[in-house]
Amino acid sequence: MSTIRKHIKFYGSVQGVSFRYTSSTIAKKLGLTGWVRNEYDGSVEMEAQGTSELINKLIDTMKNVSQYIVIDNIEQKVIPVVKDEKEFIITY
Repeated sequence: MSTIRKHIKFYGSVQGVSFRYTSSTIAKKLGLTGWVRNEYDGSVEMEAQGTSELINKLIDTMKNVSQYIVIDNIEQKVIPVVKDEKEFIITY
């Protein structure tokens, strides 16, 4: 399985509902690296690195993980892999 990196933007009720903490916890459990942060437009932006299957599992889990997190739209694109990245972090 090859490693890929995706840039992902989540829209909907995604701020103020523990989205960043929850996604970070799930990403770490899946062995993904990258980061997640809130954006000024109310969306949440993320870069996740790992196998395509594990990144898709993170996205699918976030769709149903909480009654408070409501994702209306997701934009995603594959971007270059970041070498030597070791963890998944919440940025501000």
